[in-house]
Amino acid sequence: MSTTTEFPWTDAYLLGYPPMDDTHREFVVIVSALLAADDNEVAGHLEAFAKHAEAHFAQEHEWMDQTDFPAAQCHKDEHNAVMKSVRDVQAIVATGNVEEARSLAKALKDWFPGHADYLDSALAAWMSKKKHGGKPVVLRRNLGLRDEA
Repeated sequence: MSTTTEFPWTDAYLLGYPPMDDTHREFVVIVSALLAADDNEVAGHLEAFAKHAEAHFAQEHEWMDQTDFPAAQCHKDEHNAVMKSVRDVQAIVATGNVEEARSLAKALKDWFPGHADYLDSALAAWMSKKKHGGKPVVLRRNLGLRDEA
């Protein structure tokens, strides 16, 4: 599991379906805030993440249902597992243990890139095909480039 509290947005996370990309940017911002939160702010940031995740996952579930996405159940199962963890951690944080929320935030940071690369990218491609008749086009800026000056 990652030990850093930084979780910056990168164009590597872009999938080419703008509504999903926008939601993923918000995911990164909210998890970043939870990672950096002071102890007295953790519960509020965890609640903000829970609300975001509920809406985020519900939107993706709706897209999957509306378009008969073939891998819907696997994708939904992963979302449901995340939400169970969030609810379990909220109960622990309510007792005063904020470290569990920090562990969850680190796990979310580690989980997100793989989830986006595999499950969400397939959904983004599916949605683009259904909506536009083709694969998404993704323009990513400055990935892995360093200034040589």
